[in-house]
Parts: sequence; C-alpha cells; structure tokens
Amino acid sequence: MTTNTLTNLIPDLYAALDVVSRELVGMIPAVTVDASVNRAAVNESVRVPITPANTAGADITPAMSIPAEADQTISYSTISITKARAFPFSWNGEEQRGLNNGPGYLGIRANQIAQAMRAAVNEVESDLCALHAVMSRAAGAAGTTPFATNTSALTSARKILVDNGAPVNDASLVLDTTAGAALRTLLNVNSARDESKLPITQQGVITRISDLDIRESGRVVTSTAGTMASATTTSAAFTVGQTVLPLATAGTGVVAAGDIITLANDTNQYVVTSVSFAGANPASGDSITIAAPGLRKAQGVATRAITVVAAAARSMAFSRSAIVLATRLPERPAEGDLALDVMTITDPRSGLSFEVAIYGGYRKIRYEIALAWGVKCIKPEHTALLLG
Repeated sequence: MTTNTLTNLIPDLYAALDVVSRELVGMIPAVTVDASVNRAAVNESVRVPITPANTAGADITPAMSIPAEADQTISYSTISITKARAFPFSWNGEEQRGLNNGPGYLGIRANQIAQAMRAAVNEVESDLCALHAVMSRAAGAAGTTPFATNTSALTSARKILVDNGAPVNDASLVLDTTAGAALRTLLNVNSARDESKLPITQQGVITRISDLDIRESGRVVTSTAGTMASATTTSAAFTVGQTVLPLATAGTGVVAAGDIITLANDTNQYVVTSVSFAGANPASGDSITIAAPGLRKAQGVATRAITVVAAAARSMAFSRSAIVLATRLPERPAEGDLALDVMTITDPRSGLSFEVAIYGGYRKIRYEIALAWGVKCIKPEHTALLLG
C-alpha cells in the first residue's frame, strides 16, 4: 500500500460532503471561531478577555494637571477544547470481496464517510445548541410555535439583545425546524439557491429580518422543566443587575441550570445558570442564580412568587462574538503514528475541517474521520432565547 492511499478517495470524500451539507446546520456558521484557542491541548484552558462597560463619564474641566487615571478591570472567560473525537469504520478483505459481488464496496464506503462526517457535524452543532442553558433571557411563549400570524416573537428576541447592548450588525436567530417552517409559510420564503456560491457565514440563512440572519438547525433543544412549585424569594429588595436570588422556605421541588423562571410583578423570563439547594424542596439559605445581565426590574422589600416556565423548544438569538467555537485536527505524536495516510478535507457548508486517516491492520483496514473542538458562551448578555 502506498503513501498516497487517500488520494483516490478524494471524489468519495467530497461526494460525502455533498450529502452532509444538506443537513440543517445553523449554529456552526453563526458563531466565532477563535484561532488562539486552536493552539490549546485538550482540556487546557485559554483565557478570552472580556472588556467591561465604560461607566466613567466625567465632565471636562480645563486644568494644568492631568486628571486621575481611569483604570478598568479586564475580566475574562475561559474556553477549552474538550473533545477529540474519531468517527471510525473498518473493513476486511473478505467483506470487500463479498460486497463487490453486490452493491459494490466503493459506493458503501462513500456512504460510510458521509455518515461519519454527518455524525461529527451534528455533535458539534448539538454542543453549540446546548448553550441554550446559559442564554440571558427568553422571549415567546412555551408551547406556542412562533410566527403563526406575525414576526412579533422575533422582534421580542431582538429587543432582549438590543436592551442588553448586544451588537446586532452580525447577529443570528437559529430556529428549530417547526418555527422555521412557520416562518417560511408566513413569509412565503423560497430558499432554493446555490449555497456553495455563498460565504460560509451566509450559508443556511433563510432570510434577514430586523438585522438578524434567520437560520435553522436540526439540533435545537426542546427542554424539560424543573418541578419547583409555589416557591418564593426571601423578603428583600431586589436591584437591577442582581443575579443571585435568595429563596424562602416555601413550595416544593427544585429547578436546575437551564430552567427558565419568572418573578411576580416582572414579566421577564430569566434563565437559571446555577442553583444551590440543600434538599429536595426550597429552604432558607437556598438560592437561584440567573444569567447576566441579571434582573431587569427593581422591586421593593417583599416575597415574590417564582414560576417555572414549561418545557419548550429553545431557538437561540445571539451576536456572533457571544459564542466561541474552537476546532482543530487532533494532534499526533511528533514521531508519528501507525497511520498509512492522512489528509484534511473541509466541509464547504459548515466550514469544519476534518482529518481523514487510514490505518492498516492484519488483513483489515480502519478509516477515521476525526475532529477536536470546544464551545463556550463568553458573553451571555449578547444572547437570548425564543421559546416555542
């Protein structure tokens, strides 16, 4: 076997990509790929700086001395490449010989490559959609598909972004397929076009409404809901921006990260990012933490009823810079390994580059399609959910 084993596979690989590119991939082309993270080893953290808001406005007063320094504390978020995954399949000579008497080994091998790439793309897309649990707030109504009669749900999601100060010049709304179908019907959208001629960041865009690129994903999460009922906060004043909500001893059940809650006298739907419960029911000393930028409405001293929002499909709106996807090819030892041949192929739809390797065994061959990646929402303030 020569070192050019994979050269003859190139037509099969790109035929496979044509199949994979038909999959509904909305998140991957809509997020940021951070090249600095690509240098990290698996599970090694890389810091991504977060610039704070500037609230130090001051009147200009002429003077012969320079005003005091205006230092800022630059915070950061961390991101890691958490997965290095191979999607393999293998053959022996007898299997190949048997297939050549039927449908043919080469055609089935091409389909296996397609399925491996499909699995890899879908897993990355699923990891990105799982970030729904750290979005800032939610618009829409649980159990009600948006866009039945108008696009008001979309403008409500955009309002969350704008109110949070998110840039919308490069923002997307990634819909589940049910909401996508409703929007296509409402707008009579015809998306029959040659996607291959578009830049990757614009592929899969249904339309553009109110500064948002509207996309679809087959991996949008339909959540479950926590069991907490009749719970209340403690009797305390709440301020705008507050993220930790102390609980009173009232009600039953609990919530978990990713649940959505509302408070009495506040119509905002807040996403829970973490919880602290000592037992199976709310008690004094327990707390719920919601996503940044926290509460949008100040309230006076009083207990507040907490309502858990029902299970819903969670379409996601966000600025590109809010979510980071780091991908690279899995590393090999400097001395090399037992691969007979290795090549890289890039999916023209998602932009993901895969490593394709072939390993020889005793009368057997193994193919691998491999990728390493990690995802992180580094700016929850620049995100929102649209429930359906």
